[in-house]
Amino acid sequence: MREVEVKYHVQDRDALLVALKARGIDLSAPVTQDDQAYAPVTWSYGDSKLGVSFVRLRTVDGNHTFTLKRPAENALSCDEYETGVADREQMHSAILAMGFRATVRITKVRRTATLPDLELCVDEVAGLGTFLELERMVSDGVAGDAVQAELAAFVASLDVEAVRTDETYDSLVRAASREAVVDSRGTPGSGLDQDPRSACSDVLRLW
Repeated sequence: MREVEVKYHVQDRDALLVALKARGIDLSAPVTQDDQAYAPVTWSYGDSKLGVSFVRLRTVDGNHTFTLKRPAENALSCDEYETGVADREQMHSAILAMGFRATVRITKVRRTATLPDLELCVDEVAGLGTFLELERMVSDGVAGDAVQAELAAFVASLDVEAVRTDETYDSLVRAASREAVVDSRGTPGSGLDQDPRSACSDVLRLW
């Protein structure tokens, strides 16, 4: 199976929530996701991601999940393999031993809704802001770009101000952090030099 998704940076979170409510879409309670991303030691940001395996460790409410994604048509259309793990630290050590390196830590508060043919996620990502993700699991023979076009049409129908990105969260967080360093080692109040877990605690209170 492959996971195909589209991702949008949303300018007005409240407007998005109103639009979803108008469509009868009820979001779940917010949960905090603590993600560590990994890449092969031979891969660097700026290299092609196609055909390269990337892995992630995620913790939600004390439960840990290991995920491997291998981009097919693009970075958001991936072969995906996922399983629960009992010990995050041991899994971290195993991932390093398998030839991966830890890249970016991403912390976000997520609310979801399951629709008949997709899963919708509203994310508050520490240091980045509000994002809307739409995901669909498809069989190997389905063209990912066609699915992404359908998901993009759904987002357009919401009529909210949002900018589509083809980047994964680890690339976006890394880019934002590098920009913060260039801009005088982090602008006070920008949130980019704040501990991500602390930032998401603030976001969780807003929900």
